[in-house]
Amino acid sequence: MDLRSMDDDELLRYSRHILLEDIGIEGQTRILNGRALVIGAGGLGSPAAMYLACAGLGHITLVDHDTVDLTNLQRQIAHTTDSVGAPKVDSAKATLLRLNPRIEVVALAARADAAMLEVLVAQSDVVLDCCDNFSTRHAVNAACVKHRKPLVSGAAIQMDGQIAVYDPRDSACPCYACVFDPLVAPPETRCATMGVFAPLVGIIGAMQAAEALKIIVDTGQSLAGRLLMLDGRSMEWTQVRMPRKAHCAVCGTGGP
Repeated sequence: MDLRSMDDDELLRYSRHILLEDIGIEGQTRILNGRALVIGAGGLGSPAAMYLACAGLGHITLVDHDTVDLTNLQRQIAHTTDSVGAPKVDSAKATLLRLNPRIEVVALAARADAAMLEVLVAQSDVVLDCCDNFSTRHAVNAACVKHRKPLVSGAAIQMDGQIAVYDPRDSACPCYACVFDPLVAPPETRCATMGVFAPLVGIIGAMQAAEALKIIVDTGQSLAGRLLMLDGRSMEWTQVRMPRKAHCAVCGTGGP
């Protein structure tokens, strides 16, 4: 497929990226022609999608079944008071297009089930898991493994956040199921019952956008095989190396 080149307005808009040796004209052109799937348009999905839009990512698909609630506005920065009651994906799409009208945004107000992911993941260059649902996370991971698409996964609750990249293109990299057993559901952790520090989702969501853009440009070292955990109380990071499980039910010899 031929890559769309930048016009004069885009050369100016993205000039601070173009100045970077790690991106330049070629890298920004890749971003311009890139396709990202963002699962969740809430606390993590808002900053992640907004940075992708500002950076010029050409095609962003947002998936979220929920509507904007007044309690969301403390941290979900893609939405405003006027958005309360509207589908989150519609509110977020409007915000992204105000930030950058040169990109294409598809808003899907639905749950990301296996059938939908089968189509959407295959069409994407990178997938950002910004949801807060255990079963959805594993469904997204399974689709990414099947279609060999890199997955940028983030999570935040109370004062703690984490981010990792699961890249099935790398034979040494684990998938999400290698690290979080799909048969062992964790205790329920929902912002509605446990709370979450507002800037924390911004930190993790922005990092998800950064990892996604690095993957699209093919620059730097991604977080593949590493889990970063942030203690928001002390602002200290902990890094854990994650091995791939040979008999993982999703990506290993025990998989499909």
